[in-house]
Amino acid sequence: MQDYLSIEPLTQDAFAPFGDVIEADPARMRLINGGNTERFHALFAPEAAGENARVIVNLFRGQPRAFPYPVDMMERHPFGSQSFSPLSGRPFLVVVSEDEDGRPGRPRVFFARADQGVNYRRNTWHHPLMSLGGVSDFLVVDREGAENNLEEFFYDIPYLIAEPKP
Repeated sequence: MQDYLSIEPLTQDAFAPFGDVIEADPARMRLINGGNTERFHALFAPEAAGENARVIVNLFRGQPRAFPYPVDMMERHPFGSQSFSPLSGRPFLVVVSEDEDGRPGRPRVFFARADQGVNYRRNTWHHPLMSLGGVSDFLVVDREGAENNLEEFFYDIPYLIAEPKP
């Protein structure tokens, strides 16, 4: 029997074990530029460890996923965080897992609205980008350095996501 994953709304409290939700949180708002600009301050802090490591900014263009979708693998980045901020006005899915003795446990799926992004902390198990509804661009803050910053894990039996709705 197939194990289906439920989809949760993306909130800072629910996502806290995995990283940060990037959104216009009124509690982080400051007026700047003579009161003409709202600055949502310190939404996340990028991590970049290792030899010659630095924080870089990328553009990722994700193809939409078809559903039901099998979650058969997870990845993590041991030397740096990775953030995804949508630029195309579309929601996306965020799939993460707690670490269980060096491997990912049962995944959790979050529905990220088009005005939300995420920052995965170092060593957080997550599924690669899951665009919904069309080709979507994301601003990605990532780590570059000498070490291999990618570890992958493949499940023996995939989990399934039935449809992309919270």
